[in-house]
Amino acid sequence: MSTMDLAAPRSPLAAPRRKGPNLEKWGWIYMRVSGVLLVFLIFGHLFFNLFLGDGIKGIDWGFVAGKLANPWWQWWDVVMLWLALIHGANGMRTIVNDYVTHSGTRRVLVWALWLAAGFLIVLGTLVVFAFDPCNGVTTDSVFWEQCQNLPAPRL
Repeated sequence: MSTMDLAAPRSPLAAPRRKGPNLEKWGWIYMRVSGVLLVFLIFGHLFFNLFLGDGIKGIDWGFVAGKLANPWWQWWDVVMLWLALIHGANGMRTIVNDYVTHSGTRRVLVWALWLAAGFLIVLGTLVVFAFDPCNGVTTDSVFWEQCQNLPAPRL
């Protein structure tokens, strides 16, 4: 038997280790932790909204207004919103990094992803905490009597 020399496998040159936090590692960990939390939050959201009470027939403007008047549900929805948007933006960032080869295009797309996620987080948080079901209700509305008994909204 003759021995055959094998050439060294081709491997890309490894970039030198940067100083500071390993953002890819922390992004990977975030995806796993937020995924588990989101499963709990989403199934809890569905359970309380659909299985308790009247089910899908019970979800209307009054149900949402009552739910968003409760601080517990406000924070539940905001945590779910923040985790889902950051989770989704981080997943899209990973896809962009994997498939976009031009560094300038990649940078623009990643910035656009984070700007869109940040805008939606701010907008969604404002909707949850500044929601006023009686805004614009007049005396001829079916909600007039209900709105007279509600406390003033907190901003």
